[in-house]
Amino acid sequence: MMRTAAYIVAVTVVVLFAAPVAFAQGDTTTTHALDLVDEPKYGPGFSRFDYVNPDAPKGGRLNLAAIGTGFDNLHPFILKGVSAAGSGLVYDTLTTQPMDEFSAEYGLLAETIEVPADNSWVQFTLRPEARWHDGVPLTADDVVWSFEILTTQGHPFYGSYYGSVASAEAIDDHTVKFTFSGEPNRELPVIMGQLPILPKHYWEERDFTETTLEPPLGSGPYKIKELDPGRSITYERVEDYWGQDVPVNVGHYNIDILHYDYYRDTTVAIEAFKAGEYDFRSENISKEWATAYNIPALDQGLLIKEFIPHENPAGMQAFWFNTRRDKFADRRVREALNYLFDFEWSNENLFYNTYTRTTSYFANSELASSGLPQGLELEILEPFRGRVPDEVFSEVFTVPQTDGSGTIPRENLRAARELLAAAGWEVQDQKLTNTASGEVMQLEFLLISPSFERVVAPVIQNMERLGIEATMRTVDTSQYVNRLDSFDYDIIVTTQRQSVSPGNEQRDDWTTEYADTPGSSNWAGVRDPVVDELVELVISAPDRETLIATTRALDRVLLWGHYTIPHWNIPGFRIVYWNKFSRPELLPSLSHGFPTIWWVDEAKLARLEAER
Repeated sequence: MMRTAAYIVAVTVVVLFAAPVAFAQGDTTTTHALDLVDEPKYGPGFSRFDYVNPDAPKGGRLNLAAIGTGFDNLHPFILKGVSAAGSGLVYDTLTTQPMDEFSAEYGLLAETIEVPADNSWVQFTLRPEARWHDGVPLTADDVVWSFEILTTQGHPFYGSYYGSVASAEAIDDHTVKFTFSGEPNRELPVIMGQLPILPKHYWEERDFTETTLEPPLGSGPYKIKELDPGRSITYERVEDYWGQDVPVNVGHYNIDILHYDYYRDTTVAIEAFKAGEYDFRSENISKEWATAYNIPALDQGLLIKEFIPHENPAGMQAFWFNTRRDKFADRRVREALNYLFDFEWSNENLFYNTYTRTTSYFANSELASSGLPQGLELEILEPFRGRVPDEVFSEVFTVPQTDGSGTIPRENLRAARELLAAAGWEVQDQKLTNTASGEVMQLEFLLISPSFERVVAPVIQNMERLGIEATMRTVDTSQYVNRLDSFDYDIIVTTQRQSVSPGNEQRDDWTTEYADTPGSSNWAGVRDPVVDELVELVISAPDRETLIATTRALDRVLLWGHYTIPHWNIPGFRIVYWNKFSRPELLPSLSHGFPTIWWVDEAKLARLEAER
């Protein structure tokens, strides 16, 4: 499934959606929700999600920070440009995912969802009250047009994600049907609901492929109020939002004004936060979490610092090698460089021992491989024996370890040298050199945040011990995005998020077809026929047991491909905020819910303004 803020498979000839049935006709089921794993938590006729306060007051202002040099685009559905923070708030989708279920989708624009037993198509019936912000009704024609324009002229992701959709058809003004091609795919009916719906009548007069700073027309809970390109953007809550009383929206979108200011880097942003320039931070840097917010306001209760556990899959944060570059084409070179990252020292000296080392692309979930393959996973892998590294079957995957002293052990350096030598790289005149071509090993870490420079610097020092000429370069957001989209890098730092129900998005992440597609998430440039086949097996898994086993098999093959130097993870949110908000007593298991289900508390705001 699509990886959403809450972090977000298929089928045989039986209905594998365990959805409550509103009514059934023949071999089709009509329902209010679909779930890939279990029966949806909320049955037909539910009034709201459990974790919201239906009586939350509306109003107030929220100031937020965005990092980077600004934005040049209010059109987030194309590859060009840098989109403004928060731009997705302008639009609605057919369905929406709750914050307390991994793989369920409930109707938003769609009032009902119909699927046949073989999941060969899905049909959505739209809510007749759905409107665009200009008052024009939202219709099935808008849905069909959105699908067609996004998959042909939008960001390449959409063409990949919805690549198995054969056709989209408006049955009438409020009914749209998507028909699928290829092997049975249980996920497709669910992910079709995640399609952003755009106004046909608005875009027909504009060039969809070009960036724009014209505030777009949407149907969502917010619209753009004002903007200062490169500096700020402000959204206002739509007072007559058509969907405010739809059950999935009750208790949501309580804050009237959302304002984003742009800061060039995290250091400046943190100082601005402590000065009260904005209201909320999600802190991802352990040093800052441990030291930056120890100011008087914290002791006075004006500033709140909180760790909130969650149950989300961690995915893979890592140094990612660009295997499109010849120097990284050999798996042994990539494995050798893994020996030069001293996680144990970094965790103690840089991260305050807060992290766990990541050893799976699906970490912190039942999808992660471990031990040696056995049972169904082994059966899935057996046909690939001889086409994957022998270690897939014979060795437990581990990452190199150190004693945390800050000096890479001799045995680690020896192992790295042996791997490099086997791949044709040896030290000549104190420089690691390819013995066939004479190329000197030079590489660059491309960074978007200066905060990561302290992590990369020790790795570069360790690389120098093997004669590698390594550098790091920190660039602004626009340049980073452009270089990422065009695969113009040696090594990057980024995170591949995963949902509990992996499916069609895996093509964009790992397959040969998307290795050279600009803007894809195949950052490593994986081109492995076995990986391609395993991805298709994940997508067509007939049940949960098979999905888990197949995903573990995919995970194992990717790990032994050494496409990354794995980093770390932590199963919780670290947030800091000025004490002007209240929230529901029960927070959802997959999200802290800020700001969607929080609200400005006037009493707290008054105290904050009086004492700050």
